[in-house]
Amino acid sequence: MVLFHGSKDIVEFPEIRKAIFNKDFYFGFYCTRYREQAERWATRYGKKGYINKYVYVPNEQLRYLKFKDMTEEWLDFIVACRLGKPHTYDIVEGPMANDTIFNYVQNFIDKKISRAAFWELAKFNHPTHQISFHTISALDTLTFEGSEEVYGNKK
Repeated sequence: MVLFHGSKDIVEFPEIRKAIFNKDFYFGFYCTRYREQAERWATRYGKKGYINKYVYVPNEQLRYLKFKDMTEEWLDFIVACRLGKPHTYDIVEGPMANDTIFNYVQNFIDKKISRAAFWELAKFNHPTHQISFHTISALDTLTFEGSEEVYGNKK
């Protein structure tokens, strides 16, 4: 499977970096099957970025969690990760809480909207995809194939 990672840098050797904010599936190295989505990640600040391309070869010995769709389990997992609760999976794959969905998740966490309201709002969003790598063994399933320079449109 070919995966893409959008960044301001060429990322020949992926790393797991801890950040200030917890991500959908906790700290990890995030990729997507969708080139266009990686381009949005790479140019989100309106500047030059890179779409990094990898070949992913699954390793059946790794702990893998896959969400096919946005489900109750997916929402609960994202909420736990966003609240800083780690998990034991090497790789997690599923829909991404994009900026709009992120706001709905945060409103749900903050108890500003109900679970039912979250699902009503979320159903109008386009599908997204992310696969996150959380251990060195998981990163070993990726082989860097090259990068492409892309440009944002903000001034």
